[in-house]
Amino acid sequence: MRIGVPTEIKCNEFRVGLVPGSVRELTARGHDVVVQSGAGAGIFADDETYEKAGARILPTAEAVFDEADMIVKVKEPQAVEYRRLKPHQILFTYLHLAPDPDQARGLMTSGATAIAYETVTDNAGGLPLLAPMSEVAGRLAIEAAAIALRRPTGGRGVLMGGVPGVRPAKVVVLGGGVVGTHAARMAAGLGADVSIIDRSLPRLRQLDELFEGRVRTLASTLETIETEVLSADVVVGAVLVAGASAPKLVTRDMLPRMKRGAVLVDVSIDQGGCFETSRPTTHAEPTFEVDGVIHYCVANMPGAVPVTSAQALNNATLPFVIKLADKGLAALDEDPHLAAGLNVRGGRIVHEAAATSLGFDRLPEKIHLVAAE
Repeated sequence: MRIGVPTEIKCNEFRVGLVPGSVRELTARGHDVVVQSGAGAGIFADDETYEKAGARILPTAEAVFDEADMIVKVKEPQAVEYRRLKPHQILFTYLHLAPDPDQARGLMTSGATAIAYETVTDNAGGLPLLAPMSEVAGRLAIEAAAIALRRPTGGRGVLMGGVPGVRPAKVVVLGGGVVGTHAARMAAGLGADVSIIDRSLPRLRQLDELFEGRVRTLASTLETIETEVLSADVVVGAVLVAGASAPKLVTRDMLPRMKRGAVLVDVSIDQGGCFETSRPTTHAEPTFEVDGVIHYCVANMPGAVPVTSAQALNNATLPFVIKLADKGLAALDEDPHLAAGLNVRGGRIVHEAAATSLGFDRLPEKIHLVAAE
């Protein structure tokens, strides 16, 4: 199969779909990899490095899309990208369709088959291609919050860990999954007063054992969320419903009652955000203020540390890229976990949660998949 890797064009997105080591694995298996010139610049991998790994370098994204049978990216395709897709092509990347009807319609119109990293599953019911970026985003959330808390950036002027004789920042983490766990770990490591709120009592027990009492665990109720959010210096939104829009846990009417200069970090923004007042921001302009509360809602947080995050992502995605390259769409029939990543096929939304969130029709339950030519 011919696999194409275009340069990421989302604002300040420095990751790349395939690192040179992944290209080497694919070319060693007889596949042809075409990489847009400069695609690896954000991770300091130049064209020569990719050529040594066996890739062919093409001058433009248009050339990559024209030649490839499968496009491997990081972030969801922008308008100029999904307009380049063709019916015979496979797109393998993060999609986050639920809050993005324009992208969904664009992919449907293209006729291409789009497989989303974030809905691929594993034997334990986890999301293995989302997990590495969730780990990065959870840790970055606390770094971002610590900066946003500073008075020159509009925050409360509170040091995350405090100092002897002065209280540390109170950090509330909504969601005890991968993002929430890593955010809590970072915040606790800095000495903050940390609470995790989650619906699952078994998960809260696991977290209590993991943190050995250093982090407070609370069962999720409307009263608990409101009480904790109103007294927080930092709230990290880390909730996820795979493929669907995130629930709104912090409402607009809570904001005037929060501390002035408190910080909301919405890691769920890719799925629409879990704060009612959230809207996507970029690394260039990461924050905005509503009712005196600072919002950090960058939709591609791991893009700020591309050397780490691109390699971590490739560690997880490469086995699935190889399956698709070796077998085409027949790989979906053989691997139900990869098939769970199927979001768009034959001009229709075929992932139930995404289709429900978007209000779009979907294909019948039984989808016939054929191998790519």
